Amino acid sequence: MLKITKITIAFLLIAALGGCGKKAKTPETDNPAPSETPQESVQPTITPEATPASDNKDGEGDIMMEVPDLTSLDSITLIVNKQRPLGEDYEPADLVKPDVPLAKSSVTLRQEAADAMKVMFDAATEDGISLMIGSGYRSYDYQKNLYNNYVARDGEEEANRYSAKPGQSEHQTGLAADLSGTNSSCYLKGCFKDTDEGVWLKENAWKYGFILRYPEGKEEITGYIFEPWHYRYFGKEEAQKIYESGLTVEEYYNLQD
Repeated sequence: MLKITKITIAFLLIAALGGCGKKAKTPETDNPAPSETPQESVQPTITPEATPASDNKDGEGDIMMEVPDLTSLDSITLIVNKQRPLGEDYEPADLVKPDVPLAKSSVTLRQEAADAMKVMFDAATEDGISLMIGSGYRSYDYQKNLYNNYVARDGEEEANRYSAKPGQSEHQTGLAADLSGTNSSCYLKGCFKDTDEGVWLKENAWKYGFILRYPEGKEEITGYIFEPWHYRYFGKEEAQKIYESGLTVEEYYNLQD
């Protein structure tokens, strides 16, 4: 009787110890190994490039620019250059003679540009500056004759630096003008930048919607030599943006080749 009891007790102890061993393994199967924990807790990193523009509401105004109409023939922000020519039949429908001093009576501009020119000239007069328009709108045929004359005189390569081929001239838009003082001092010459009129225009024209279209040192970008007399109308709001950017029109609108 005693022997059976000892065997029975021993059997029960072995069974008990075996059950404890199985329970000790439970934490290892229910929880991940320590080395796996960091991998499951790491969150994916989203770079700015991967973030949709529509989700960036706070900074959207800083990285996105509303581009005006650069192609419509009626738009005052129409861009014309060597890569974006006009057709030979294009002529603005609202050409008028500006009510300002003109080098010749045939000078015309689009109505809005002519009105803005009047406001600018009046402001210049108040500052003791007397301005005059030397050239405004030019037709395709007029520019063709002008360009061919320059080519005959200086050769095509040189002429391309300072004269536009027909269809490529801003003057055909009716929004560009060559300006000078009423005394015609340094008209169509680089020295115009140092005249009182040239300095005043560079500092103030943008306030009235006009931009110095071919700045100094930017020939490789604009396609033309420095022309301190050539101003292009973009409207007051757009002109201010371009002026304050310090960029050429091609750079500002990202129109470079």
